[in-house]
Amino acid sequence: MANLKDLKTRINSVKSTQKITSAMKMVAAAKLRRAQETAEAGRPYSSRMQQVISGLAANASKSNAPELLIGRKEPKKHLLIVISADKGLCGGFNGTIARQTRQEIKRLENEGKSVLVFMVGKKAADNLGRDISNRTFAKIENVQGSNVNYSEVERITDKILTSFEDKQIDQVSMIYNQFVNAITQNVVVKPLIPAHVDGVSEKGTVNYDYEPEENELLQLLLPRNLTTQIFSALLESSAAELAARMTAMDNATRNAGDMIDSLTLVYNRTRQANITKELIEIISGAEAL
Repeated sequence: MANLKDLKTRINSVKSTQKITSAMKMVAAAKLRRAQETAEAGRPYSSRMQQVISGLAANASKSNAPELLIGRKEPKKHLLIVISADKGLCGGFNGTIARQTRQEIKRLENEGKSVLVFMVGKKAADNLGRDISNRTFAKIENVQGSNVNYSEVERITDKILTSFEDKQIDQVSMIYNQFVNAITQNVVVKPLIPAHVDGVSEKGTVNYDYEPEENELLQLLLPRNLTTQIFSALLESSAAELAARMTAMDNATRNAGDMIDSLTLVYNRTRQANITKELIEIISGAEAL
C-alpha cells in the first residue's frame, strides 16, 4: 500500500491534469462555435456547385466531355487526399481517418490500382507510418483551423491538376471527418476526379440554355469545383476536430475527478489506519508500564 506522501503527490498530480484538460475543453468549446458556423456557411455553396456540375453534365456531350468529369478509360493510379489534424488529444478523430485510409488503400489495390496519398495534417501520417512510406504524393501541415484559406487550397488544387494532366494520377478521392454535432463526426470518402455527378430528377427541373456550351463551361468550372470541395472538407474537418477535442477533454476531466475521489478515499482510509495503529501502540505501551 502506498504511503500518505505518495498518495498526496498523486492526488495533486491528477488535480493539475484536471485543470489542464478543463482549460483545453473551454478553449475548444470557444473555438467550436465559430468553426461550426463557418463550416455550415460553406455547405450551401459546395452543394450548389455540385448541383451546377450535375446539371451541366446531364446535358453535356459525352464524346468530348472533359476527363475531369467522365474519367479515363483505364484508371491505374489513384490519389487519396487524407485530411486529419495537426494536433492530438481529440479522441478517435485521427484514428478513424487512419483506419479508413488503410481500408481504402487495400480496396483500391485489390482492384489493381496503385495508390498515392496526399497527407493534409500531421497526425494521420504519423499513425499510418510505414503503410504510406512508399505511397506519399505530398504532405502539408498547418492549413486547418484559423489557417484555412482559399488561396492555399488553390495551390493544392493546382498541384493535383498538374499531376492529372501529366498522367501521374488518374483518379482522386478525399477522406475527411464531416462535422455533425458536438459529439458526432462522420468519416466521408468523397470522389473528386472524376467529378461526382448526382442524378438529376426530371420532375420540377428547369431546362437552361447555356452560353457558352456545356462542355466549355465544364472545362472552367470543374477545377473550381475541385477547389471548392477540398476547401469545404477542410472547414468540416476543422469543426469536427474541435468538437472531438472538446468531448475528449470533457471525458478526461470527468475521469480525473473520479480518480481524485478514489485516491482521496484511499488516502483517508490509509490515514485513519495509521492513526488507529499509532493509538493502539500508545495504549499498549501505557498498559505495559
